[in-house]
Amino acid sequence: MRSATASAREKARQAVADATRWQTPELAFWAVAIAAIFLFPSRHLLLNEIAIVGLFALSIDLILGYAGIVSLGHAAFFGVGAYTAGLLAKAGIGEPVAGLAIAAAVAAAVGFATSFLVIRGSDLTRLMVTLSVALVFVEIANRFESITGGVDGLLGISMGPILGLFEFDFGGTTAYCYSLAVLFGMFLVARRLVRSPFGTSLRALKENRLRAGAIGIPTARRIVTIYTISASIAGVAGALLAQTTAFVSLEVLDFARSADGLLILVIGGSGYLYGGLLGAIAFALMRDALSSLTPAYWMFWMGAILVALVVVGRERVVAKFAAAVDRLRGSGS
Repeated sequence: MRSATASAREKARQAVADATRWQTPELAFWAVAIAAIFLFPSRHLLLNEIAIVGLFALSIDLILGYAGIVSLGHAAFFGVGAYTAGLLAKAGIGEPVAGLAIAAAVAAAVGFATSFLVIRGSDLTRLMVTLSVALVFVEIANRFESITGGVDGLLGISMGPILGLFEFDFGGTTAYCYSLAVLFGMFLVARRLVRSPFGTSLRALKENRLRAGAIGIPTARRIVTIYTISASIAGVAGALLAQTTAFVSLEVLDFARSADGLLILVIGGSGYLYGGLLGAIAFALMRDALSSLTPAYWMFWMGAILVALVVVGRERVVAKFAAAVDRLRGSGS
C-alpha cells in the first residue's frame, strides 16, 4: 500500500516537472522579444505598448481561460494600478519598482474586495457585475478630479531612474526593456501557477463548477484567489503604462480597454497564456498598419478582420497559413 502511494506521488511530481519544463518554441518566443530591442530600434514605443497590452491580456486569460470567468470590467484594476503609480510619483515616490509593487498590492486589494461579487449568480450576472464595478471606478475618478485630474488626466508625473540606475529616454528603449522584464516576471508567476495542482483545480472548476465542488474543490476560494491574482497583474500593467508614458487619463478605466483585452484573446486564443501575448502582437501590428493605410476607416477593417477570424475560426486560419508556408518551402526546394 505504501509503495503504491509513493509511486503515485512520484508520478505526480514527474507530471508537474514535465508540465513546467520549457519547450523550444517558448524559448524562441522570448529570444525574439529580447532581440527586438536591437532589431527594431525605432519601434521601441510600439513594442512597449505591446508588452503592456500583452500583460493585461495575460491577466484576463487567467480568469477566462483557466477559471471560465468572463469579465467586462477588468480595466478597473488596470486603471487602479495606473492611478496608484501616477499619484505615488506625484507624491515624490518616483522609483518605478517601488511604485509597481504598491500598485500591484492596491489592485489586488480591490480585486479581493470585488471578487465576492463575482462568485455569486450566473455568467450573465458576473458580466454585469464586472462591468458595473468598472463604471463605478470611472465615475469615482471623474468625480474626484482634484486628485485624478478628471477628464484632463493626471499631469506632472515625474519618474526617477529604475532602481536608481536606468533613466527613461524619449525613444522608449528603457521603457521597453523595463516592461519586457516585468512581463517576463509576471509570466513566470502565471506559468508556475497554472501548471500546478492549483491550476488543475481551476480547469476542473471551468469545466463543471458543481462537479468540482462535489469532489472537494473549494470553488469559491479558488475563484477569489485567481481573481485577486489576476487583478494584481492587471494593476501592474496599468502601473507600467503610467510610468512609461508619464500620463494617466480616464481612458485607463474605459470599457474599451476591457473589450480590447477580450478581443486580443479572441485573436490569440485563451487557456495557454501565450494567446494573450501573441494576440497583443497581432492586434497592435494590425491597428498600426491599418491606421497608417486608412486613418479614417481603420476600425472598420479591424472589425472586418475580427469577424472573419471568428467566422472562419482561428485554428483553421492557422492551419491554412501553416499549409501555405509548407507549400512555399516545397516549391523553394
